Amino acid sequence: MQRPLSGVRVIGLEQYMAGPYCTMLLADAGAEVIKIERPGSGDPRRSMPPFVSKNGAKKAVGFMGYNRNKQSLALDFRGPKGQDIFRKLIAGADVLVENLRPGSLDRLGLGYEALKEINPRLVHAVISGFGRLPGYQGPYSDRPAFDIVAEAMSGIMHLVGFEDKPPSWTIYGMADIYSGMVTAFGIMQALFMRERTGKGQFVDSAMYDNMLSLNESMIALHSAAGQSPHRGRPRNAYPRGAYQARDGYVAVNVPDERIWRRWCEIMQRPDLVDDPRSSSGTARSQNREFVDSVISQWFAGLARDEAAELLNKAGVPTGPVYTAEDVFACPQAQARHMLMPVADPDVGEFRFARTPPHLSAAPELPARSAPELGEHSRVILQELLGYGSQEIDTLAAEGVVQVR
Repeated sequence: MQRPLSGVRVIGLEQYMAGPYCTMLLADAGAEVIKIERPGSGDPRRSMPPFVSKNGAKKAVGFMGYNRNKQSLALDFRGPKGQDIFRKLIAGADVLVENLRPGSLDRLGLGYEALKEINPRLVHAVISGFGRLPGYQGPYSDRPAFDIVAEAMSGIMHLVGFEDKPPSWTIYGMADIYSGMVTAFGIMQALFMRERTGKGQFVDSAMYDNMLSLNESMIALHSAAGQSPHRGRPRNAYPRGAYQARDGYVAVNVPDERIWRRWCEIMQRPDLVDDPRSSSGTARSQNREFVDSVISQWFAGLARDEAAELLNKAGVPTGPVYTAEDVFACPQAQARHMLMPVADPDVGEFRFARTPPHLSAAPELPARSAPELGEHSRVILQELLGYGSQEIDTLAAEGVVQVR
């Protein structure tokens, strides 16, 4: 039994997070992923902390996490010999994923229009800050972008944090991770279409678009209700947030009056159901200090997990606010096999987040460690592209490739 994308060959012109995360998803799904890196330095994340060290070996955790199940080809394709190798790879590839600076491949004559002449079945996916598809390019399309830029310009940062404090980012790299997921979804659509048409296509994934779609509630509220949501200022549903119990925090959301009634019963405060200050989401939002005083007093008498258990049993969806240690100890994470063990031959075994979802008719994910720079250069050139051993040695001596 094979993984769903077994037999699909993916070329990754990728760096940092968004591109590598996208191809990691494809590799976990069974695709053969060939990661192209610059000789000498490789993906910049190879040299970004934090690091793990053992017996003289030192590796970057971020690189290890996003590059499992891949092969590394160290190739300088800025010159004609490297470009010739790249074109040969494209001729036999199903998918190209790249998140280089906008226009990098076009300036080398290796953009989509040129590559589809080599391989009309190629699915060429580009992750950028603001989009690259002709006809959909805006005034910012040539700008580079990191995740925080997309969070800011999509309005998400405006909603995160406290009302009297500056806007805040969410989690490091969220726009990259989400863009990697959206791009993988776009690639799946393009591959499915190729089964019908026989032709590949250009998949344009913009971090700005992706985060704007993630912030869809702000768009809908402003368009349909004329509201402009603001951080720390709920208007339609309350309570929503983290409340302190004796030994930690508990996260609760009350979206409607049915849930509120259940919680009032648990707190033995049925009067709050009809109290004008708390009878509706809008009223509770306007009287947050009153509502929070009642809730905080109730939580103060309970342990974190005890409060969560009481609320969940009563039909009030609740979860404790976990630390990293809590996640690793969580029986649900263990039952779902979400802490995936990956053994590196140099620094040992570590746990990384498993790719969701689970598929009933597919085997478990592979768990090969992230490759060394150029680890697979020789085998790719020799077995996949037909280069002789002496030719490879010459290319290595000229700096076109790096081999191990």
